[in-house]
Amino acid sequence: MVEKRSLLDYLAHLLLLLGIGLMIFPVYIAFVASSHTLPELMTAPMPLLPGGAFFDNYWQVLTGKNLAIGTPVWQMMFNSLIMALGITIGKITISMLAAFAIVYFRFPFRMLFFWVIFITLMLPVEVRILPTYQVVASMGMLDSHMGLILPLIASATATFLFRQFFMTVPNELCEAAKMDGAGPMRFFFDILLPMSKTSIAALFVILFIYGWNQYLWPLLVTTKEEYYTILIGINRMLSVSDELPQWPIIMATTLLAMIPPVIVVVVMQRQFVRGLIDAEK
Repeated sequence: MVEKRSLLDYLAHLLLLLGIGLMIFPVYIAFVASSHTLPELMTAPMPLLPGGAFFDNYWQVLTGKNLAIGTPVWQMMFNSLIMALGITIGKITISMLAAFAIVYFRFPFRMLFFWVIFITLMLPVEVRILPTYQVVASMGMLDSHMGLILPLIASATATFLFRQFFMTVPNELCEAAKMDGAGPMRFFFDILLPMSKTSIAALFVILFIYGWNQYLWPLLVTTKEEYYTILIGINRMLSVSDELPQWPIIMATTLLAMIPPVIVVVVMQRQFVRGLIDAEK
């Protein structure tokens, strides 16, 4: 029996296709712009088909020749990758350990410490950016990967999410581990950590994109070009005084900057969805 689709189903699919088109069209325009020379791009009307300068533009971007800055794009992407992975792994590690201590250890002022951590969610980055910068500068971590990563690895949100998940774990598992002679860290690594894989995967995707898209903090703590992240590099390419910005080079750099987050989302999309579903349960 063939099920007949209603007009509402076709309309819903049409709206979805239109939404996909609206999201893809700017990316396509950036791709087209990255394949032309600047004179061709500045000629009205703007070309809507790829040009013949694709390989030349991307080779210039990857090698760093004739760019507005001296650092090649691959090095800036490497800095962004180190920063994103460092922030992601640091946030997950510290948050899991903090949530583990709050849920499974009984110590004085345990809930007070948790609420102090939770209240930090109300403080925007701009409020604590100056004292954080002073601490990093006093420790000599300006223009370093550690200075990019260390101040951003604490996460009240991840701590709260892991705490909520650990509270759903049956106490019988903890009691059984004690009867088998397992210590706290053995219980953490052998039981809690495997059970948290889906939550870790979901947080990994969110935190990686958060770390990759950081702009304000790298702008403050980096003055040497070899430590520029990809977003700082794009901003420097736009900041030209008398000449026109090299839009084909900027668009090529922007498309390259999209690749790592897209890879992370595509590779981990199944685990990401499962992590969100398990979190709702």
